[in-house]
Amino acid sequence: MTTDPQTIDARGLKCPLPVLKMEKRLASLPPGASLVVLATDPMAKVDIPLFCKQNGHDCTVTTEDDAMRFVILKG
Repeated sequence: MTTDPQTIDARGLKCPLPVLKMEKRLASLPPGASLVVLATDPMAKVDIPLFCKQNGHDCTVTTEDDAMRFVILKG
């Protein structure tokens, strides 16, 4: 059985809200878990990867329609 990664829809939210929501959700996940964050705030492109790098998580970003899609793998 495969489980879909959890998703946070932070489209329309301004920083730091996408990062704060991501941080809170990551705290409840076990190492190795995946989390998807959708965001439209241009600062998220900087803030989310920086937060992940500082906290030992892998982060990949793609653009999906009008939003950025961050896939985070908890370290």
